[in-house]
Amino acid sequence: MGAPKKTSSKKGKRASVVKRKVADGKGRLGRCMRHIAVTCAVVVIVLWVGAWFFLSDVDTRSYDLSIEKILAVSADVGFRVENILVEGRKYTDRDVLLALVNVQKGDPIFVFNPVTAKELIERMAWVKSAQVERRLPGTIYISLKERRPLALWKQSGTLVLVGEEGQVLADRNLTRFSDLFLIAGEGAPENAADLIRLLDAEPDLRARIDSVHRIENRRWNIQFRDGTLIKLPAEDIGLVLRSLMVAQDTQGILDKNIKTIDLRDPARIVVRTELGRAMNIKASTQVAGQGESL
Repeated sequence: MGAPKKTSSKKGKRASVVKRKVADGKGRLGRCMRHIAVTCAVVVIVLWVGAWFFLSDVDTRSYDLSIEKILAVSADVGFRVENILVEGRKYTDRDVLLALVNVQKGDPIFVFNPVTAKELIERMAWVKSAQVERRLPGTIYISLKERRPLALWKQSGTLVLVGEEGQVLADRNLTRFSDLFLIAGEGAPENAADLIRLLDAEPDLRARIDSVHRIENRRWNIQFRDGTLIKLPAEDIGLVLRSLMVAQDTQGILDKNIKTIDLRDPARIVVRTELGRAMNIKASTQVAGQGESL
């Protein structure tokens, strides 16, 4: 007689669990449907009130009060700011960004205008582009694509950080960018990106550089940490830099007591020592022992 009772008890427990799961599912579905219904209702009310005010002659003050009440109702039913999610921010000032977003936790989320916020955010120096969204019911989402810092530009005794397109990105707290190139001269920010890419391709040369100077907004000079000056041509910079490094590999030219190295003639390297002596070295892009001369 005992066994049937146990079986009946187990069946009853399983049935109870199934009923609870069904009830929970119905509850979640019901809450979801209510949420959707409230959303639709808020949208319909806003559209209806807007149309009514547009077609009527009601004054602006009454219209504003009605909109405020609708927004307050939308916040009460859950459409309020609970979170501001930002992705892609590395250099952009957090406090300035929040000031431009201009909402507080608990504000009606429909008060926030993503289009206006995007326009304001993209005016920030660091921001190349931005994506701004309302993610209902309570999240404001911001995705940033920031500009890449390129160099420190010294002009009239002032030091600023510039980006790849020549924009001034910052003029304070520049210590963390001390490993970037120091550039100088008129037109340097707008023209430095190509030169820096070429210098980055020659790490042995890059390690010796103190600064690069734009000359008459036409060509560059390179200043080494030991005082050596290298004069570059206006064109074919990559070619002459490669020639210089071939000369370094074969003759150790950069390790000698040299005052200036003139690379403005692609066919030769003119070297001037501290004592004023000058000598010519035939330019070559060929590393000793490799390749074939044509």
